[in-house]
Amino acid sequence: MAAVNFTHILDFMIMMPLGNFLMPYFDIDAGAFSRVVAAYNFAAFVTGILASFVVDHFDRKTVLVFGYAGFLIGTLLCALAPTFLLLMGARIIAGLFGGLIGAQVLSIVADLVPYERRGRAMGWLMAAFSLASVIGVPLGLYLARFFNWHAPFYFIVIIGLIVFAAIIKYVPSITGHLNVGVRKINVYQTLHTIFSVPTQRAAMLLSGSIMMGHFMIIPFINPFMEYNVGFTREQTPLIYMVGGATTIISGILWGRLADHYGKLRIFLISGILSLIPILLITNMPKWPFAWVLLPFAFWFGMANGRTITLQAMVSQVVQPESRGSFMSFNSSMQQLFTGGASLLAGWIVYSDSSHRIFNYPVLGFISAGIIAVCMLLALRLKVK
Repeated sequence: MAAVNFTHILDFMIMMPLGNFLMPYFDIDAGAFSRVVAAYNFAAFVTGILASFVVDHFDRKTVLVFGYAGFLIGTLLCALAPTFLLLMGARIIAGLFGGLIGAQVLSIVADLVPYERRGRAMGWLMAAFSLASVIGVPLGLYLARFFNWHAPFYFIVIIGLIVFAAIIKYVPSITGHLNVGVRKINVYQTLHTIFSVPTQRAAMLLSGSIMMGHFMIIPFINPFMEYNVGFTREQTPLIYMVGGATTIISGILWGRLADHYGKLRIFLISGILSLIPILLITNMPKWPFAWVLLPFAFWFGMANGRTITLQAMVSQVVQPESRGSFMSFNSSMQQLFTGGASLLAGWIVYSDSSHRIFNYPVLGFISAGIIAVCMLLALRLKVK
C-alpha cells in the first residue's frame, strides 16, 4: 500500500515543482499553470463522489486494480502530451482514476489495523509521501533538467508497472466489509449518513480544509524560489529532498506519539507549530541556501504530524461497513479543496514576463489562517 501511495502521490506532486519548466515551455502564466495542476484534483473529486456509492459493494483489491490501471494509462498520456491542452486532458484522465486509489489504500489499512495501532500504521503509510519528496520529486526534477519535462512521467509509469504487478500478486482479496450488511445500504442511505452525522460532516470539512491550507502555497514554491529569491534549478530539488528526509524521520515518531498521547493532542500541537514555517517560506528573504532549508525541513515535519493524526482520527468516525464509501467521499472532498487551493492561488498570485511571482506572501497568510481554523474544527470530531 505504501508503494501504491508513493506512485500516485508522486504523480500528483511532480506537477507542482515542474512550474518553472512548464511555464516557459508552453509560454503560460501562473493562472494557466494553476489550472493544469487543479485539473487532476477536480477529476479525482468527480470519481471519488461516484465511487463512494459503489466501492463498498466490491472487493477492495478489485477496485484498487481497476483504478491503478487507469491511473497508469493517464500518466503515460501525460508523458506523451505535445501541447498544453492535451496535457490538461491527460491530467484529467489520470485524476479520474487516481481518485479511486487514495481512498482504497486508506480503507484497506483501516479495515485491517485496529484503531489502537492505526496511528503507527498511518505513519508507515505516509512514509510514501516522504519517499516521494526525498527521492521521487528531486529525481523527477533532475530528469526534467537533463532530458525534458516529459521524463518524470515516464519514470512514474515504469515504477508503476512494477507496483501494478505486485498488487496483482501480493495484495489479498479483501471482502470482510461485504459480510456486515453493506449490500443493504443504498445511495440515499450513504448520503444521508454522511451529511446527517455531525462528526462525519466535521471530518470531511476538516480533511478538505487542511488540504487547502497546505497545498495553497506548494504550486509556486519552485518558481518563487528560482525567479524571486534567486536560487538555481540545481538547488531547489534539495528543498524536497531535505523536507522528505525530515518526514521519514518524523513519520514513525508522530505515529507512536499519537498512539501514546492521543491523536487529537498531537494533531493540535503539530498543526499550531506548522504556522511558523508557512509564514517564513512565503516571505522568504534572500538568505544563504543552507539557511533556507531549515524552515522547509521544519514545515515538512510538522505537516507530516498533522496528516498522520488526521487520517487516523477521520477513519474512526465511520463504521467498517460504510468505511469504503465514506473514505472515497472524504478523499473526493480533499481533492476538491486541493484543486480549489490551486485555483485560488492562481487568482491571487500573478507573474510577469520574466515569470517572477507576486502576492505570494498573501497566500502564506491565507494558508496559515485556514490551518488555524482547522485546529478548531478538530475539536468537533470528539475523537481522542
